[in-house]
Amino acid sequence: MTTEKDLISCHILDTSVGKPARGVRVKLEGGHAPLKTFESQTDDDGRIKAWLPYSSSNASGDVPTYSLDDVLSEVETTSTWTLRFDTGAYFGEGKTFFPEVVVTFSVQKGQHYHVPLLLSPYSYSTYRGS
Repeated sequence: MTTEKDLISCHILDTSVGKPARGVRVKLEGGHAPLKTFESQTDDDGRIKAWLPYSSSNASGDVPTYSLDDVLSEVETTSTWTLRFDTGAYFGEGKTFFPEVVVTFSVQKGQHYHVPLLLSPYSYSTYRGS
């Protein structure tokens, strides 16, 4: 991984303990048809700075080699993207009201998008960060 952030990044703070949420699996999906899917896991600071192409464990064939920059460069104006936060695995089965948090947002070509998630077992909030 490089030290530069991808054009779409996120950060999760666990407000129930007042600390970054580390080790949360997140999927990113978007672009134009066919949609591309990426995945990552939050680091010790609760951040995702880079994404890898997603390949399910039962997929056959070659591993995808596209990057987020590749997909975003094909977008002419605006595209829709979705972040899926696996909060159920983070808190543990049966320990959260929201086993998955889904955030869908619009992306305009050439801009950076940072999506913070403030999270607790029974609530969450998000906004467009910088």
